[in-house]
Amino acid sequence: MDFSGKTVMITGGASGMGLLSGQKFAELGANVALLDVNEAALASAEAGIKAAGGNVLTLKTDIRKYSEVESAVGEIIEKFGAVDILLNAAGGLAARCCNSSNYSFEQLPIEVIDWGIDVNLRGAIYCCRAVLAGMMERKYGVIINFGSVSGEEGGGGPTLDYSAEKSAMKGMTKSLAILGAPHNVRSCCVIPGPVLTRPGMASMKTLLGRAAEPIELVDFILYLCSDKAAFITGSAHVIDGGRLLVR
Repeated sequence: MDFSGKTVMITGGASGMGLLSGQKFAELGANVALLDVNEAALASAEAGIKAAGGNVLTLKTDIRKYSEVESAVGEIIEKFGAVDILLNAAGGLAARCCNSSNYSFEQLPIEVIDWGIDVNLRGAIYCCRAVLAGMMERKYGVIINFGSVSGEEGGGGPTLDYSAEKSAMKGMTKSLAILGAPHNVRSCCVIPGPVLTRPGMASMKTLLGRAAEPIELVDFILYLCSDKAAFITGSAHVIDGGRLLVR
């Protein structure tokens, strides 16, 4: 696969699958723009990609604020000319990210729920809003949204809001596909099961008896973004090692 001349915008790009995706896109010739709130991690990511010979732009961006998203897109266009591919990789279980995992949903502080809605849903919608018009005008674009098996299987305790936010990615993906199809803009949703981006994932049961290596997800994302997948849009792809079939 060759992404030479293409520009990829990745949220949550300073760590995890966002960072690995950025590194692999850069290796395949793409201009890569990494958005994240962690300035130190962005600097490290930028240095690594540049050292490997890649073209990269890092932008400290809070995707919960549309003004910052819009400004970041403007900077990407100014440097690289366009946003051709968007990966909405930023996100996380609010209860874990906000140190509230000991609460059940009915006890979860409202500010924690708001964080989850803002990062997992609002931010993704904002980023789609900011890039879609340009993609439609240029008659080219790919948007990849990240769901989760939590959105497929549901979850109680502190995961109810996360399940709702991640299941919404499928509906947004379908709507983007319908809106974008006349303009050659595709959208797909990737639904990971447990991935070894953090140690806790290793204990989640799957039919294959293990969690995924991050590259197993990223390889599929690269495929979906390539011209090899030009006939794929509006679809949701579960990559969970059979997690949803475990009884």
